[in-house]
Amino acid sequence: MSDIIGITMGDPAGVGPEISVKALGEMSAADRARTLIYGNRATLEAAKAAVGADVDLEGRVVDLPIEGAPLPWGQLSPVAGDAAYRFIEKAVRDAQAGRIGCIVTAPINKEALNAAGHHYDGHTGLLRSLTGAEAAYMVLASDRLKVIHVTTHVSLKDAIGRASKDRILATIRAGHAHLRRIGYDNPRIAVAGINPHCGENGLFGTEDDLEIGPAVAAARAEGMDVQGPISADTVFHRAYSGAFDLVVAQYHDQGHIPVKLVAFDTAVNVSVELPIDRTSVDHGTAFDIAGKGIADHGNMNSAIAYARKLLAGKRT
Repeated sequence: MSDIIGITMGDPAGVGPEISVKALGEMSAADRARTLIYGNRATLEAAKAAVGADVDLEGRVVDLPIEGAPLPWGQLSPVAGDAAYRFIEKAVRDAQAGRIGCIVTAPINKEALNAAGHHYDGHTGLLRSLTGAEAAYMVLASDRLKVIHVTTHVSLKDAIGRASKDRILATIRAGHAHLRRIGYDNPRIAVAGINPHCGENGLFGTEDDLEIGPAVAAARAEGMDVQGPISADTVFHRAYSGAFDLVVAQYHDQGHIPVKLVAFDTAVNVSVELPIDRTSVDHGTAFDIAGKGIADHGNMNSAIAYARKLLAGKRT
């Protein structure tokens, strides 16, 4: 496997170009030699000027054209959405060919992506489509709290409908395999309930008893250390305090809110079950500050560090 990391620049009108060049500029010479940015050279040069970065981009950019580049900062457009798609597509093809070992994605704008005719709910759905993966799960990873989601970018009504035994069991398996890969010999996994107090024996809903409980029992029968359903108003605190290595969240906000509360600037988004490795920043395009040189690249540094540890097979 290649040890080269490919950073996709993200929406060229957002902060992705700035945080990419900032991160590249702070790397050691050895790490920089193992890093490529998939983006547009003219945009990255403009980002360098905006942030005052002193980094030579020669040989470090997979340069893809954008008509009119650099585009105006902070303006949503289908041109930018299409460019963001092409950066990701090229990086995926190179990862599939073994030319890079892991993709690190800067933020894209879903509205711009769809305006360009690429109809996906975000990076995970796009990557699943490009790779032909049957499934892909979102992990939000921080030092003290890691969460994997049964569903992500769907309505709450649809998320409840999709919380089936089979889907929950598949999510548990995916999370277990990921933690094993990064060094946890016997991951301790908690599964959050979906209803208040896990339904109180059917008083507040039956999904916890009919779907989540049987999924947990099936996972335990496979030899995994899994507990649940555990009420969502306590399980994340228990995991943060060290009782569990991973929490299975039933829907987007249930998992995102606690992680962003405790690790807003450092949490990393990781795609699990894809045939390629991918990590990402866990923030948006920040059009309001794009081009001002003030975007914080700490989350990009965390995503890059997680990618390198994935390639090295180390615990993070």
